[in-house]
Amino acid sequence: MSAHTPFLVFAGTNSRYLAEKICISLQCPLGQMNIQRFADGEFSVSYEESIRGRDVFLVQSTFPNSDNLMELLLMIDAAKRASAHSIIAVIPYFGWARQDRKDKPRVAIGAKLIADLLGVAGINRLITMDLHADQIQGFFDVPVDHLYASTVFLEFIRSVFKMSNLVIATPDVGGTKRASSYAKHLDLPMVICHKTRPQANEIADMRIIGDVKKKDVLLVDDIVDTAGTITKAADLMLQNGANSVRAMASHAVMSDPATLLVDQSGLSEIIFTDSIPYTKKSEKVTILSIADMFAEAIRRVCRNESISSLYTIK
Repeated sequence: MSAHTPFLVFAGTNSRYLAEKICISLQCPLGQMNIQRFADGEFSVSYEESIRGRDVFLVQSTFPNSDNLMELLLMIDAAKRASAHSIIAVIPYFGWARQDRKDKPRVAIGAKLIADLLGVAGINRLITMDLHADQIQGFFDVPVDHLYASTVFLEFIRSVFKMSNLVIATPDVGGTKRASSYAKHLDLPMVICHKTRPQANEIADMRIIGDVKKKDVLLVDDIVDTAGTITKAADLMLQNGANSVRAMASHAVMSDPATLLVDQSGLSEIIFTDSIPYTKKSEKVTILSIADMFAEAIRRVCRNESISSLYTIK
């Protein structure tokens, strides 16, 4: 990269696929970095080119396992010690975001802890997408640019669905705000699935609030982990007379046996972004890229331009 270029983009091991696409959109090469792994599981990070005085963008989602987070922390520390002008963490999927409050006694608030770790390591800014809870932005003492996958999803919805017969749905009450935003923007009706959950990743009962009879249903969520909720919701919609059910979620965590559940469910399709690499095989899974959106956010940060104008709906 030429000496006058004010910024550099680097990638952690498991987010390199996305960083490469972001760099194609930015028309710049991906920065050279060496991540050396040792026999005991430790690893070290070193930059293979000068970053002194540069704005450094570090692309790494913090999905399981914890190595992804630790790798990012080491990348931040190395950049700070190499005299980078500013260090911007680009975390399309922010892990531990579901631990955003004390929902019972004597538990950790994991999202706050991760925010503190990133701050202490030395970030000057965070760019992320579809946090599980918006208030996580307040856990940081640096600016947070919170992007929305709706920028990518809306174009897909309009190109695939017959709008006159479409209903927006949420698989649980917690996602009502997100689904409502889509419904209002597209001028569509909305239905809600109400569930009771005795413990994490386990659903006891679910019922539909609203009418789905003879409708094409689009379930909207932020994270699909075990896929238990969203597949149960889809099957329930079909039992209540829906013509078809598709799902759309920002982050494909997809822990086993999620892909199997999706394949065996009544879902005709499930659409994700590539914030997390989806490595399984399923004909029902469609992946949309967020690389251009993140590239534009990086471009605007460098130019001190507004990022909020990127958002169609929030």
